[in-house]
Amino acid sequence: MTDFETLIDVDTLAEHQSQADWIVLDCRFDLAHPGWGAEEFARGHVPRAQYADLDHDLAGPVGPMTGRHPLPTVAHFSARASAWSIDESVQVVAYDQGSGMFAARAWWLFQWLGHPAVAVLDGGYAAWCAAGYAVTADVPNRSPRRFVPQPDAARVADAAEVQMKLARGDIDLIDARAADRFAGQNETIDPIAGHIPGASNHPFSSNLGGDGRFLSREKLVQRWHDALGGRPAGHSVAMCGSGVSACHNLLALEHAGLPGARLYAGSWSEWIRDPARPVATGA
Repeated sequence: MTDFETLIDVDTLAEHQSQADWIVLDCRFDLAHPGWGAEEFARGHVPRAQYADLDHDLAGPVGPMTGRHPLPTVAHFSARASAWSIDESVQVVAYDQGSGMFAARAWWLFQWLGHPAVAVLDGGYAAWCAAGYAVTADVPNRSPRRFVPQPDAARVADAAEVQMKLARGDIDLIDARAADRFAGQNETIDPIAGHIPGASNHPFSSNLGGDGRFLSREKLVQRWHDALGGRPAGHSVAMCGSGVSACHNLLALEHAGLPGARLYAGSWSEWIRDPARPVATGA
């Protein structure tokens, strides 16, 4: 079997999605309306898909010093993967409503836990429907498999490491939020506006073309070469508001053949929990 480890198109998914060793996860979500994704899934989804909820499956419980979407524990996510019938033999495909922002979080979690055969559906559910492929409200009855995690701690950075290494110039911190939120001009989600001093801004939307699909590898290489200033991707740490859209940047880097960047999972919403941490505004 050929593994797909970054992106997959709708035609390829349609060709393979009925196979027993392919598992499809519907990751549709709306930060402003957390129940929306599950409701949309119930109305219709890619045949044989299962629902993966950002708050309950792709994140852990929020605590007084965490961000809005802390990483799930290894045990929790492994149990969910097992229930979805995923083991080492399975090709996973994740999709969301279109951009890939939420699906990329699922992609990163599987990569973090040592399951590289996971890809995001380019264009998401919107592209699937636009191509005329069937949808269904039926939910498959799958037998659990045993997902064995192999967590890679090197893929994750915490707040203390970010603060220390950023001050020394040892990392490039790249924020995936929109430019206005990065500048502190239009914050509607978190209680404090701005960004981490020393971070640079690369909105995740800049990985996409006007059709909602990822740019070509060649265009991604050029954009990320400019964003990284010629430094290797392995020098970079990705962040955003809560560690979700940052995964979109990590996926784009991997798809462009620029691996090695890490995730600051707590991101801005964790950073501002400690009033002693500095905050900057402006571009």
